[in-house]
Amino acid sequence: MLPQRIVIVGGGPAGALAAATLSSEGGSVLLFDEKLAWEKPCGGGLTDKALTRWPFLREAAIERNVISDCELIAPSGAKIRFTLDKQIAIFSRLALNGMLLDRARNSGAKVIRERILHVERKQSAWSIKSATSHCEADFVVLATGARNSFRSVFAPNLGPENFMVAAGYYIPGTSRTVHIKFIEGLHGYIWVFPRANHFSAGICGRTHGKSTAELRRMLEDCLPEFGLSHETGTFYAHILPSLTPEALRNSPFYGEGWAMLGDAAGLVDAITGEGLYYALRSAELFSEALLSGGPEGYAASLQHEILPELERASRIADRFYAGDWLGGSVLERMVQLTASSTKFRQLMRDLFSGAQEYSNLKQRVYRSLPRIAAEALVSTLWQMERDQT
Repeated sequence: MLPQRIVIVGGGPAGALAAATLSSEGGSVLLFDEKLAWEKPCGGGLTDKALTRWPFLREAAIERNVISDCELIAPSGAKIRFTLDKQIAIFSRLALNGMLLDRARNSGAKVIRERILHVERKQSAWSIKSATSHCEADFVVLATGARNSFRSVFAPNLGPENFMVAAGYYIPGTSRTVHIKFIEGLHGYIWVFPRANHFSAGICGRTHGKSTAELRRMLEDCLPEFGLSHETGTFYAHILPSLTPEALRNSPFYGEGWAMLGDAAGLVDAITGEGLYYALRSAELFSEALLSGGPEGYAASLQHEILPELERASRIADRFYAGDWLGGSVLERMVQLTASSTKFRQLMRDLFSGAQEYSNLKQRVYRSLPRIAAEALVSTLWQMERDQT
């Protein structure tokens, strides 16, 4: 039931996993990528939800750093550090992508390090050209990430409101604590993710908000707070998808003889910037649909499982970064309640592990609000008494 010739453009997690799955079932798969494994500028964190769904990631003999603690810092400077109860593994993207590409090769996919220059539909087949070669395909999978020069071949291009800029540094060192700092007026955040042998310290913000240069300066000013200096690091910058609710509802992810996966499809959480889980899961859903002989089922699976969650995140992203709640900013109250309420702190742990989805987040918060408020009040009174003594 598989198309005879499958070409995957893009060798990141989504493309590599799809190549491995389809090849292991007898598919003839060519995967093209101009870089193959490389140190992509993102945190590289995989939650317990991802590690549980794909046990081979937990078991893989590649370097990773297991995180035990998280520190949240509000725009006011208020901060709270808490222990995580479920594993977050932070991988080097060079190591993670390399392992996934090895699985694709070992499953029978042909992995080619070449930049694709042209994709065109010709009658019933696709014509795909690089600088040195040409091939035809019955099915094309676009898994090229957010920097995507081929999107217009398959679907309308996305406007700047659908992207975020990420900039940062790889800095020598490591630890067991993730730091996340929010800044007044920034639709985004600063992160310090410790990998096995270096920190990925970065900042993200809307592309129609702060410029890359502004974001870079903000990050450099904040790094000493974490005992880090940009002068010892290597700079990076990247574009991340952050689709509006309208784009998520109206963008096609599948058509006759083609499909888009992961970042190329814009499957990224608009609040957190998390895309690794959705890249892997979209590859899995697409492969299942193609293997079943009904590739149109891929779009239905996205609509059932992934798109509603991403649309909720997109709808509440502005309120999360700039809204008010309980008489103060959402960000300030989030840090305050994480510090003062064990109930709220557990909710934050579940968000970090991937166990808590947006679909029932509001109900959980308001169901727990009496206890959260009581714990916060007790904590405040205890702090006042301690300050007086």
